[in-house]
Amino acid sequence: MRLLLLGVRGSVPAPGADFVRYGGQTSCVVITADGADAPTLVLDAGTGLRALTARLGGAAYRGAILLSHLHWDHMWGLPFFAAGDRSGADVDLYLPAQDGVSARDLLARSMAPPIFPIPPEGLLGRWAFHGLEPGRHEIAGFTVTAAEIEHKGGRAYGYRVEDRSGSVAYLPDHPPSAGVSAQTWALLDGVDVLLHDAQFLTAERAAADLYGHATVEDAVALAEQAAVGQLVLFHHSPTRTDDQLDAIAAGLGAAVPTSVAREGDEITVGRP
Repeated sequence: MRLLLLGVRGSVPAPGADFVRYGGQTSCVVITADGADAPTLVLDAGTGLRALTARLGGAAYRGAILLSHLHWDHMWGLPFFAAGDRSGADVDLYLPAQDGVSARDLLARSMAPPIFPIPPEGLLGRWAFHGLEPGRHEIAGFTVTAAEIEHKGGRAYGYRVEDRSGSVAYLPDHPPSAGVSAQTWALLDGVDVLLHDAQFLTAERAAADLYGHATVEDAVALAEQAAVGQLVLFHHSPTRTDDQLDAIAAGLGAAVPTSVAREGDEITVGRP
């Protein structure tokens, strides 16, 4: 399994000279299955999703997109994803199910006139919108386990994605200080790679708790307790400069291999 990080920021994009080395696009992780030539699964559709079009070399996207939740920074890229908005595209979009509201209608709350020029069905190609329940699912050639996690402002999921080569857990917006459920521990337990929210520092604890996010130290402690193979700190604050992220990377001292996510990073999960 191969991961490509196309967006590693949280809340809003971070343009400018101070955000070049780590990148300023919001959450998007592209996954290619073991032995496959093209990706078939995308975790979150932040502004980083736009860059996948060039990576596909002109081909239409055929696969699935999993949204962890519906905050703007995790779905801004959807209507600007050219490889998904063309004839020949074949996309299954999954988002956390919410009682009484279809997945299409949930998307349309922020993607429809007068907020946006077109509704979800205005995208070209074949798009199907699915409300996903917690549990184990087979999606786009992967085994995906979804679990509801604590996060302020609507239902949010963490995901564990597995194929024959290994496993990755994805929790981009998650406050361990609010408590970690048994279902969340199951996502993390012994996973090869954990991509976890690390938007704040311990000195910013009040803001982390207010907005439902983790500190760098929270993420490291959680990874150590879950005995993950590798931790990737993700969903950086839009105010955290390259130099500040360099300082975080230099001072980690974690008991598990830990890196600070950079836009464009490629990670091989499990055996090469």
